[in-house]
Amino acid sequence: MNRDHVLALFDERVRRGAWPDGPGVRVERDGAVLRQVGGEHDWNGVLWSALDTAGADAAIAAQVRWFTALGREFEWKAYTHDSPADLGRRLRSAGFTAGPDEALMVARIADLPTDPALPDGVRLEPVTDPAGVELMVAAHDQAFGSPSPGLRERLLDHLRQGSEEIAMVLALAGDQPVSAARMELNPGTGFAGLWGGGTVPAWRGRGVYRALVAHRARRAAELGYEYLYVDASDQSRPILQRLGFVQLSTTTPYVYRP
Repeated sequence: MNRDHVLALFDERVRRGAWPDGPGVRVERDGAVLRQVGGEHDWNGVLWSALDTAGADAAIAAQVRWFTALGREFEWKAYTHDSPADLGRRLRSAGFTAGPDEALMVARIADLPTDPALPDGVRLEPVTDPAGVELMVAAHDQAFGSPSPGLRERLLDHLRQGSEEIAMVLALAGDQPVSAARMELNPGTGFAGLWGGGTVPAWRGRGVYRALVAHRARRAAELGYEYLYVDASDQSRPILQRLGFVQLSTTTPYVYRP
């Protein structure tokens, strides 16, 4: 994989060409900034920016004013290759709080395993109703050790709207959720994003996460996608590297709370 080429494609197609990630959400451009705006339980924030040293602070202040006027907490999703080089410092100076760094990992689907190998007693089920969403949220909260504000409502919104741009799956041991994951599709870009996939502590180290990646890779291939991307934590990054993913950049969530 040509890393520079694929990163440029990712920036152009996924970030600059971003689609709203849910019903009732809009993506809009404000100068050299692309932002997503939605309701209180939606993800609100900056998806992409191309700032220069002279105008960066003013552009940051403009987004703070915009989201504060809406009464919205928002995230500036910054990458290490974004300009200016000191964007993170400028965001912190403007009152943002930095979250944990994550690795932007990308793989060609043709290079990935697409046959899920599940441990004994575990099966995969698609999520197609509110009961399945409740199990997804329960698995997420156990796996990551804390609730994700707004996740339940965002997933339910997709179900209500019959969205074809998200695919959700559960890993179940009997009737107990042990992991849950989703894939967000970006039509026309060639890239599909993997989200979730955290496994409850008692089932870690048994291949559930790898199986969920393979399951989604197969589905993405069936739909004609070429690449998968993941914002990977330190826990998932080594697994993804062994599967064939390559780190292209690092992303940091900078959160501003009015």
